[in-house]
Amino acid sequence: MKDNKELIDLLNLKEIKKDTYSGESVTIGNSIVFGGQVLAQAINAAYRTIPEGRFLHSLHSYFLEAGDLTLPITYKVAEIRDGGSFSTRRITASQNDKTIFILAASFHKKEEGFEHQSTMNMDVKQPEELLSWDEMLDQFGDFLPKSIKSFLSIKRPISFKPVRVPNPLEPENLPAKEEIWFKLKGDIPKMNLALKHQILTYISDYNILNVAFNPNAKDYNFYNTQTASLDHSMWFFRDFDFDDWLLFSTESPNAFGARGLSRGNIYTRDGKLVASVAQEGLLRPIKK
Repeated sequence: MKDNKELIDLLNLKEIKKDTYSGESVTIGNSIVFGGQVLAQAINAAYRTIPEGRFLHSLHSYFLEAGDLTLPITYKVAEIRDGGSFSTRRITASQNDKTIFILAASFHKKEEGFEHQSTMNMDVKQPEELLSWDEMLDQFGDFLPKSIKSFLSIKRPISFKPVRVPNPLEPENLPAKEEIWFKLKGDIPKMNLALKHQILTYISDYNILNVAFNPNAKDYNFYNTQTASLDHSMWFFRDFDFDDWLLFSTESPNAFGARGLSRGNIYTRDGKLVASVAQEGLLRPIKK
């Protein structure tokens, strides 16, 4: 995928029958289906069944099996409840009658209330000061390890600009914190909030597990560790637009027992908190 139009087409599922939908897959460089794709497609399916005027405020999910890129994914929506203010849905994703993913999502009508939010790091380097993954590939591709060069060469509909870029040739242990700017590629169409939620959910599965490696990055990385997303939760707060850069600020409070926990906040450039994310992933060192 080279721009946001192709991403939007990927997330727009085909309706098979009432509450049942089908989606295709596109690789992001892995041999299995990207977790963010399954998350976002499941939200697309759920939104198809929600009363007008209600919007996603939280999701909680588990990745059960690796998805096959060559097979369509079937999404079945169970309409659990439509109350006076909230609607709840359970979505099951399967291939060849095997469940690969389950998700529970809650939708809320718009209401007024008091507010507060976590504060964004306003001293963070701005995206104009940083190199994107594409620019890193152009400038340093000949010097990068083959595995990293291959990963950066994949065409993506999102541009990423990490605030701190570790040297892959001289790895070192780092604080369990990361910040990365991201922006959709291509002309940005007018979007409703439901589509914004789907795209943001897709992007939220990028980069979040990276931070769990940081305190042990001198010895462990994605290439000598078996990794997999185990679960993924997300909370949506304020409306936003994709016409400017957004900041994903992450931290990892714990790694233990071959699992790592990462969590993060997504902010607009002016510091408005859009969403929070949490994920636990498998971090199993590969025995030599």
